[in-house]
Amino acid sequence: MTTTIDKAGRVVIPAPIRDRAALRPGTELEVTFDDSGIHLQRIAPRPRLMKIGRRLVARPTAPVETRPNMDVGALVEEERNRWP
Repeated sequence: MTTTIDKAGRVVIPAPIRDRAALRPGTELEVTFDDSGIHLQRIAPRPRLMKIGRRLVARPTAPVETRPNMDVGALVEEERNRWP
């Protein structure tokens, strides 16, 4: 997909990519640049590790309403169908 930069320096991320990455208005992104290009990465609060019984469990720290609602099975199937 191709996009352009406007006079204010903003880049529009195409809707199919925003939907797949569960990017919503207000989502924080880390922007980095290296020899291979410009990279965008979602900034997500790290989970908190808690001991429950004898197991160490990761508990999310982000509120439920800010977590992306993703169908992991659909993402896996979509990835499988991308390759012949």
